[in-house]
Amino acid sequence: MIFGGIGFTLLSAAFFMGLVAWYSYVKTKGEVSDTAGYFLAGRGLTGGFIAGSLLLTNLSAEQLVGLNGQAYRTNLSNMAWEVTAAFAIIIMAIYLLPKYLGGNFTTLPEFLSKRYDEGVRQYTVLLFMLGYILVTAPSMLYSGALAVLQLFNFPELFGISYEASVWIVIWLIGIIGAIYAIFGGLKAVAISDTLNGIGLIIIGLLVPILGLIALGDGSIGDGMKQIATTDTEKMNSIGTKQDSVPFGTIFTGMIFANLFYWASNQYVIQRTLGAKNLAEGQKGVLISGFYKLLVPLTMMIPGVIAFHMYGDGLKSVDLAYPALISDVLPTWMSGFFLAVLLGAVLSSFNSLLNSAATMFALDIYKARFNPKADDQKLISISKIAGTLLAVASLCIAPLLMNAPEGLWDLIRRFTGFFNIPIIVILLVGIFTKRVPALAAKFVIIFHVITYYMLVWGTQHLFDYAVPIHFIHIYAILFVVEVAIMIVIGFWKPTAKPYTFHSDAAVDMVPWKYSLPVSIVLLALVAVIYVTFSPIGLAYAGGYVSSAFWPIIAGILLVTVGLSYLAVKKWNKAYAGYLQKENAVKADKGRTTPRTKLKPTTTEY
Repeated sequence: MIFGGIGFTLLSAAFFMGLVAWYSYVKTKGEVSDTAGYFLAGRGLTGGFIAGSLLLTNLSAEQLVGLNGQAYRTNLSNMAWEVTAAFAIIIMAIYLLPKYLGGNFTTLPEFLSKRYDEGVRQYTVLLFMLGYILVTAPSMLYSGALAVLQLFNFPELFGISYEASVWIVIWLIGIIGAIYAIFGGLKAVAISDTLNGIGLIIIGLLVPILGLIALGDGSIGDGMKQIATTDTEKMNSIGTKQDSVPFGTIFTGMIFANLFYWASNQYVIQRTLGAKNLAEGQKGVLISGFYKLLVPLTMMIPGVIAFHMYGDGLKSVDLAYPALISDVLPTWMSGFFLAVLLGAVLSSFNSLLNSAATMFALDIYKARFNPKADDQKLISISKIAGTLLAVASLCIAPLLMNAPEGLWDLIRRFTGFFNIPIIVILLVGIFTKRVPALAAKFVIIFHVITYYMLVWGTQHLFDYAVPIHFIHIYAILFVVEVAIMIVIGFWKPTAKPYTFHSDAAVDMVPWKYSLPVSIVLLALVAVIYVTFSPIGLAYAGGYVSSAFWPIIAGILLVTVGLSYLAVKKWNKAYAGYLQKENAVKADKGRTTPRTKLKPTTTEY
């Protein structure tokens, strides 16, 4: 019957997805007729929508499948990619977002063109485009297709090969996601992301609960006891040299990789550039950091549960989460799960397409070919570019079918081609005044060649593998490339020093609680690492060691003290710094404060 089995699942999934699409359409109708509305959601996004969109943009089937696969294969060390993002999120919210909103930028390459020149803008767009088309978008689509295929046995249902099934599912997902991004603009993306984000949190919390119940033969307590007392090394987040993420990499290359993602990756920061004001932007960014702290529970513990249930009997590590879903999720919830899963894939894919199309329209077409293009022309060009980018990604995605160490590792390695040079030229551009465009262009070319040689090239050409972890290579190249830019700056400095000019289009009063919330966020990162360590749940002699609770208590006491100082002293100094930073020049050349806006709840 159509209402039984797969028929019920597909119909209920279509119902939930239809609700999201309908609501997104209603809320965006008539609001994407100009570039501000299409590319930046009319600069009207509040903190809740920004946080929800950032969550779904960042967390997709790529994480659901990839991170759980790594937890199944090794331990929780890969959570570093998500949990330690809190450091980058705080830098973005407190320091860089005020600069972006103060400069009234639509894209990061636009900022780089003002700091350096148009050539650097084009180089950066090229890096973004190649990274998006060849790595990021295909991995999103493929991981989503993998989860769908595990839930529904397409080859058996339709009598086709597994390879053909992958192609079909990827194209179905991609076409739906492209429609959101191409025709709805950023606001449609943000609204659909927020609604799907609620569903993702529900499913993310429900699956480990159901998994523990299944593992404990009906008792969640017995399931928790089993993962906490047997094979406890699976609960360890402190990676060794043999793990794909050694603990030391958290303090080297991972800092810069996360800083790139949260502070300069266009398809992430574009949500914050559409903020209603600085306070809402900071609120949205920081709230997303708390969502990231749920990742060990929602996107890695299921992988550990899968290990206890299946042992090492799965054909691929990336099948751990889909296999667990098919065994523990009730049939009546399969449609909701499918809707959430597809929503997560669609949100990441359509966010990426929206940002890539934005860069093409504003940073390539308008900047290089048609400076006088009007809003309608730019939106039209953006839709064409989005369509072409989508087709290219759809063709590449199925080629990821062979990833022996898991999809997650493969993505992180390829991302290294473009993340470090972009964050290098951004930070050097912000913190120096005379480093020329030549330095930025040289570093981009240098990085692509050198990174390939260190990670793959010496092995391919000379049969010699460089004995340095690729995340450490991130850090080494970051330091080397910063040094190169500074040396070139001394050798050929710009004739006129760069100065930041504020041109804010929104209220620049900061969120009153941005500093104490940042402190709490960092404290929770420390708590999570202590919890998932040999001191905590990975302790072999019981549930936790005797040192666990004293350490947690110490972290909480320090947090309370620092938060008190932030509220009483640091907040006003920070607000004063931002007011000075965003001053405007008067006609006679003297600096005057920006016209005071109406007081808000975030005013000091």
